[in-house]
Amino acid sequence: MLRHTITAILTCVYVTTAVFACSSGPVVETSDPIERGQRIYAENCAGCHGLNGEGQPHWQSTNPDGTLPAPPLNGDGHTWHHGDGTLYKQVRLGGAYLEEQGLAGFKSGMPAFEDTLTHQETIDVLTYVKDLWGDQTIHGTTKREAQAMMSENDPFPAAPDRE
Repeated sequence: MLRHTITAILTCVYVTTAVFACSSGPVVETSDPIERGQRIYAENCAGCHGLNGEGQPHWQSTNPDGTLPAPPLNGDGHTWHHGDGTLYKQVRLGGAYLEEQGLAGFKSGMPAFEDTLTHQETIDVLTYVKDLWGDQTIHGTTKREAQAMMSENDPFPAAPDRE
């Protein structure tokens, strides 16, 4: 009997140790907005836009329900064509933002993240998305440089007084 009890205790200790050894440690906060944005992207965006921002196949053709698939965010799509303010509103308000802009027949399945992400988290995830573009160029200018020029007239909004 004692032998079975000792075996059971040792088994529990072994299993517990193995579980803790294999589990991820606590999330360590970082001051790097790209690292923070990558974590936020993985938790909130990768399910639709892909782990590496590759988007869904045939993203320019409507789904049977009339919605457009999630576009690539890695520089292969049109994300870099928009200023920071527009990208911010698209994340915060979801597909409804683009529909409000009067795009005829446009229907997006993107959810709003206004109640999910803070102001800073929205900026961090967009900073990460822009990092996905790497050094891709268009007409001799990197996509990041082109997007930064558009953002001069369409910047991120100021932080709200309270979140």
